[in-house]
Amino acid sequence: MSIYEESLEYHSRGRKGKVEVVPTKSVVTQKDLSLAYSPGVAGPCEKIAANPDLAYEYTTKGNLVAVVSNGTAVLGLGNIGALASKPVMEGKGILFKKFADIDVFDIELNANNPDDVIRACEMLEPTFGGINLEDIKAPECFYIEEELKKKLNIPVFHDDQHGTAVISSAAFLNALELVDKKIDEVKVVFCGGGAAAIACANLYLNLGVRRENIMMCDSKGVIYKGRTEGMNPYKERYAVETTKRTVGEALDGADAFVGVSVKGIVTKEMVAKMAKNPIIFAMANPEPEILPEEIMEVRSDAIIATGRSDYPNQVNNVLGFPFIFRGALDTMSTAINEEMKMAAVKALAQLAKEDVPEYVSRAYGGQQFKFGKDYLIPKPFDRRALFYVAPAVAQAAMDSGVARKQIEMKKYRESLEGFLGFTYTAMRFVKKQVRKAERDMGRKISLVFPEGEHSKILHAAKIIRDENIAEPILLGSPDKIKAEIDRLGLGDALDGVQIIRPSQSEHLKTFAQKFFEKRQRKGITLGNAEVLMKQNTYFAAMMVELGLADGTIGGAAQSYPETLKPALQVIGAKKGSTLAGIYTIATKKKTYWFADTTINVEPNAEELANIAVATANFVKTSTGIEPKVAMLSFSNFGSNEHPATQPIRDAVKIIHERHPDLVVDGEMQADTAIMPEISEESFPFNKVAGDANILIFPNLQAANIAYKLVWRMGGVEAVGPILVGMNKPVCVLQRGSDVNDIVNMASITAFEVYNTKKVTVK
Repeated sequence: MSIYEESLEYHSRGRKGKVEVVPTKSVVTQKDLSLAYSPGVAGPCEKIAANPDLAYEYTTKGNLVAVVSNGTAVLGLGNIGALASKPVMEGKGILFKKFADIDVFDIELNANNPDDVIRACEMLEPTFGGINLEDIKAPECFYIEEELKKKLNIPVFHDDQHGTAVISSAAFLNALELVDKKIDEVKVVFCGGGAAAIACANLYLNLGVRRENIMMCDSKGVIYKGRTEGMNPYKERYAVETTKRTVGEALDGADAFVGVSVKGIVTKEMVAKMAKNPIIFAMANPEPEILPEEIMEVRSDAIIATGRSDYPNQVNNVLGFPFIFRGALDTMSTAINEEMKMAAVKALAQLAKEDVPEYVSRAYGGQQFKFGKDYLIPKPFDRRALFYVAPAVAQAAMDSGVARKQIEMKKYRESLEGFLGFTYTAMRFVKKQVRKAERDMGRKISLVFPEGEHSKILHAAKIIRDENIAEPILLGSPDKIKAEIDRLGLGDALDGVQIIRPSQSEHLKTFAQKFFEKRQRKGITLGNAEVLMKQNTYFAAMMVELGLADGTIGGAAQSYPETLKPALQVIGAKKGSTLAGIYTIATKKKTYWFADTTINVEPNAEELANIAVATANFVKTSTGIEPKVAMLSFSNFGSNEHPATQPIRDAVKIIHERHPDLVVDGEMQADTAIMPEISEESFPFNKVAGDANILIFPNLQAANIAYKLVWRMGGVEAVGPILVGMNKPVCVLQRGSDVNDIVNMASITAFEVYNTKKVTVK
């Protein structure tokens, strides 16, 4: 099936199109209805009539953007009309929502007269917090935007112009840095002569490119003084005194080419005549002005960007407009000005220099990205763009005087983290606590990694060090580990990291003796003990047991039992406890903890009670959230007298007797545990009242199936497994964990170390 056919099927299957409107408030009771509509709605109406700015408080205006088009210049399709442009505008709405949680109504106007577009937008102003103009042909698009900026008191942004300009400017700054050229000296050829080309030239001027070093071309060739064919006032600004008339002549000796024109307008021969280390941004879509492989045939020193995702350095507008509008809306800005665009440029340029998270690599088939010729700008799926760009834009809005709302930047950044998901915000809290360890304990927390030769472990160790979470200790062959560190370019970050080969360690004999003493009545001889202590997992566990490391983390390349068994034999479980694996499951509305998901196949009543209490203690300690525990079953409070339900009832009794202050109840079905209306109607005595946040499953089969189903069906985040019940901190990863998972689990393990030791050090 071709991409064309796939797209038709994608758009038509199920609910037609790509967007829908959903309520954000409850509308399930008569009272809800009276608040949502009549008579309750009169209250906010009166408030807004008295103070129009309160529309941002009581309505969606502050998070609602209109994507407006008349379909006269749809990318790659031309003037196809308003109705035919609707799939594109709906797509734009998806990107706003996906990347910055901004709601969108797409508005397609049957309006070829630019004054009609202007008038329509004027009439829409009360509804929206901002207007994104899209796919309107030049030069009318310039006139429409200029007039709307004069007339409207909300931000207006023509993305075809400014989106390309912002993203390519960020790439341009970084390209100049790589080739060591000064911005006020480079000669730049712009090719296109339309909205995007002129906007790029305007922004590049603001970056520092000198006007006399700019030459612009369109379909007629060089835009020169005295030319009359195909000219307009916007092109006239870039008309120059020159005898050059063709794109090829313009490129002779040029340092940079910025193309937003058509396929094939640039040839290899033209590229060959450009200056040393040329910067070539061939951004025409769907086919660039010249293909990157053609460029490389004649200029191996070129730095290349395109508008396509199948080549490095894709100039994709989604890196800009969602986050620019986010910052503008959150400050109730009256405009998106040059200062805000420039702030976005610099933020994106800086983000490209940061280490790239594993989830970005996964989105691109496992490719590794590092700042350089093939990675000038962040990838569209780098969620951190929101966190970098929106605050920069918001600050620029306040500094430049277009913001009607002043925000405290630290709190704003923290609020934006909520868009990045539970995992990010939860880990931020955990890492913040862990960073106190060195101060409170007088030393860094140390974590030993038995899989020290693994590339993911090394990447994670680098981040763990950088973020001051802990000091990693790597087990394995020093030669192999150092070679892998060099191959990955982590030499500076992991300089001086402790590397131990267990078979050559000075502690080997001592460790073997200690293990023999522990297991001599369980079939282990001293010789067996020495053989086992040469294995990284056993050696790591003994380091923790004897205080040479605070915690151990393994399992990235081993099965769960293979990693857990050495820790159990060396460190062991706490007396009176039951080992359990916890998964944190975060939905949009709430966070839950599932247990036991990894250890106990058929726990008895005592074990279920221990698992529930240990999970509750973990939740209370690590998050400060009050635990509400539901003991799950297929039965509701005795509704099914099956033998399988008895251990659950007994576990509830045990917990009530031993921990009367813990909110726990059961046995109950899963929907009874999480839906208040069920408990309210049928089980008013339910102590968790349909508001459980900890779900204890009756056996491993149910728990493992449940967490994997919920996780893999989408819409939730999962963190785990978090092992509780060990004598000392041990983390067993799921095989195949990515770098981000490893860092998160290391943070949780370090947090456990800190919590167990900080009381004694105060």
